[in-house]
This record gives sequence, structure tokens and C-alpha cells, in this order.
Amino acid sequence: MSSAQTASQDKSQDTGKDWVMIDAENMVVGRLASLIAARLRGKHQAHYAPHLDCGDHVVVINADKIALSGKKMRDKRYYRHTGYPGGIKETSPEKLLEGPHSERVLQLAVKRMLPRGPLARQQLSHLRIYASSEHPHKAQEPKLLAWREQNPKNLRTAT
Repeated sequence: MSSAQTASQDKSQDTGKDWVMIDAENMVVGRLASLIAARLRGKHQAHYAPHLDCGDHVVVINADKIALSGKKMRDKRYYRHTGYPGGIKETSPEKLLEGPHSERVLQLAVKRMLPRGPLARQQLSHLRIYASSEHPHKAQEPKLLAWREQNPKNLRTAT
């Protein structure tokens, strides 16, 4: 076994995954999604390696109260295809936020900021998004990440 393989195995065993909680109320989706994607990949850590899953577990609460900048609430479109001819479907963030799965707007934003592949799917499984302030991860004692105070652009007030 080469020294590079041994170092890679040692690095993957050293990574302790922290639990981080983010309150998404009135936060801008794009800025929040980029922060979450970086935390899931582990880019905030000194021992970051792009081929390892060394990121944290992220719990997001109040995902139904997120904000979009500009006219994205009504003008942005999400497309999907059913697999049948002529089966392209579209929806807007406004419809998704009003529906039963309002956390999907943030989930899609984070998913599209991660690189494609098996590692990204594994990292995305460490993301838990909840529409309300209740979550079942109290036993893991997630640390509240005070990110909204770092820049006034992170927070969108109702206008």
C-alpha cells in the first residue's frame, strides 16, 4: 500500500462530523445554499480533500420562510421531465413554497451547487431541511450557526 493511500485512509478516519443548525427565516436562498454546500463538502475545514466526505451534518429549520431576491419568486422556473414525449413540467418557487413540500426550493438550490456524482449524493444525504422550527435531531446537539449577522445582504426584510 502506498503512502498516499495510507494518508487518504488516515484522513478519512480523522474527520469527525459536526452537527450544525441554521435558521433560514428571511434568509436569501442563494447565499444560504452556497454556505450549506460548502459546509456539506467540508471546505471550511483545514483538512479538506475534494475526494473525501469530510463535511458536516446540516440541519435547516424554518425553510418555508426563506426569501428570494428580485423577481425570482414568480419569474424563476424549475423544469422536470416525466420521461414521456411532451412530458416537460414546470413550476415556480412560489408554488413550491405554498405546497406541502416547501423545503424543496432550498434543497434544489443546494443540490445544484454540489458537483455531480456519487460523492455529492452522499454529501447531500447529510442535509436535513424542515419547514418549521421543530426537528428530531435534538439528541445530536447541533450548534446554531450565526451566519445571518455576518453580512446584511444575507437577510432579506419584507418590503
